[in-house]
Amino acid sequence: MIYVPRHRYAPLKKSWMDIYAPIYEEMKIDIRMNLRAQKVELKTRKDTPDITNLQKCADFVQAFMLGFEVIDAIALLRLDELYVESFEIKDVRRLSGKEQLSRTIGRVAGKGGKNKFEIENGSTTRIVVADHKIHILGSFGNIKIARSAICLSILGSPQPKIRAKLRALTARLAER
Repeated sequence: MIYVPRHRYAPLKKSWMDIYAPIYEEMKIDIRMNLRAQKVELKTRKDTPDITNLQKCADFVQAFMLGFEVIDAIALLRLDELYVESFEIKDVRRLSGKEQLSRTIGRVAGKGGKNKFEIENGSTTRIVVADHKIHILGSFGNIKIARSAICLSILGSPQPKIRAKLRALTARLAER
């Protein structure tokens, strides 16, 4: 069972068929929305080919609840080496007020989302900045690269320095 936060009801209703179809048809898992309990329920069927499909589906729905697009989250069903990592901004830097928090979120996102977009493209991950939490979807090594770039941004490093480090880390990972 995956809990559905109140602010994700409308997007869930809007994207229900996009979520339902791959889970029911491709993964052979039963899925239903329990409105009273405010949860999405998953269970295996007799024709479910692999029991690990249940965990993949749960990760997929959970990623959608965290704020990822269905197109990005569906990769969790199809690829084995993808993960979602979440952390709070206050885990990286202690902030005293809401003004500092909003400024820090602004530094991570950048003007028009430019910084976030550069980090996503440089590390081949997807990033969701949701209030004081940051969620990253990608492979283990790429998540590590994206997290280090985001942490540098939170700590106040200038963007050109972050870009240079991002390029160096990506090149080092590509060599391996």
